[in-house]
Amino acid sequence: MALPPTKPGKIVTIGEILVDIMALERGRGFREPLNLRGPFPGGAPAIFISQVARLGHEAAIISCIGDDDFGWLNIERLKGYGVDVSAVRVHEDHVTASAFVRYREDGERDFLFNLKRSASGQIELDQPARALLAGCAHLHIMGSSLFSFHLIDEVRKSIAIVKANGATVSFDPNIRKEMMDIAEMRAGLELMLQYCDIFLPSGPELTIPTEAKSEPAAIAELLDLGVGCIVIKRAERGASYHDRTRAIDRPGYKVVEADPTGAGDCFGATFVTCLRQGLPIEDCLGYANAAGALAVSRQGGMEGISTLEEMRALMAGGG
Repeated sequence: MALPPTKPGKIVTIGEILVDIMALERGRGFREPLNLRGPFPGGAPAIFISQVARLGHEAAIISCIGDDDFGWLNIERLKGYGVDVSAVRVHEDHVTASAFVRYREDGERDFLFNLKRSASGQIELDQPARALLAGCAHLHIMGSSLFSFHLIDEVRKSIAIVKANGATVSFDPNIRKEMMDIAEMRAGLELMLQYCDIFLPSGPELTIPTEAKSEPAAIAELLDLGVGCIVIKRAERGASYHDRTRAIDRPGYKVVEADPTGAGDCFGATFVTCLRQGLPIEDCLGYANAAGALAVSRQGGMEGISTLEEMRALMAGGG
């Protein structure tokens, strides 16, 4: 299946808004007192849509926050970037979602999420959300947002609305190991693979929703399912693009890593935005690699978003 023609209008995402609170000391888990830094505004969909807006594209998010400092911290930041937050509901009885993050000695991270019972668990397609979707040109979904059957159903309804209007859909599985214990997650993955035009996995995520044991087999299986194109994020090694007729690789850019939170979200947002602006695939990958590299060089999800000028400067230097 080829990608549908580009339709003018907003890029919209639906999913969690949260704060990241990060441990300053390495270790395993959170079963001891330790120093923390934060809150940082975040949530994969919120970071994605902030990067879209930072690139000058019309952008909007459908979500839900609590009437608390964590929620308003995010709203103020999103508004500052130019994101349309008209479909972000403020819930009086649930608090804004949160994620505590800690690095292990080997560089892997542990997450402690408050999602399902937070305001993010109450996202619904109310009138403001449906109004946004009616004018949506592209809808982006994160796997991290498919944490309940309620959210999966809201996403399913969102896809039906935008597909009926000729919009495209992208999907970033964004799978954390902690989330694979959520029974609903696989159902959400299967739903998205039926409808996504652009699939944006990170390395090993490519094979998770397939029966394949190798990367080429997984790519073939996903394209046979009807996915329009696959963009594989490979961190510092760059990225690869695959559709039925082309396979394109672009190297990454070397930076000093401060925090990988949000790097994949910035990559995906930049690739989708550049593609919608008509850039060649090679250039879309180049800018996306630069966006991901700049993101890991800064601590905090939204702190990592960057401008086209910053991306071009990194690309000119060669990393």
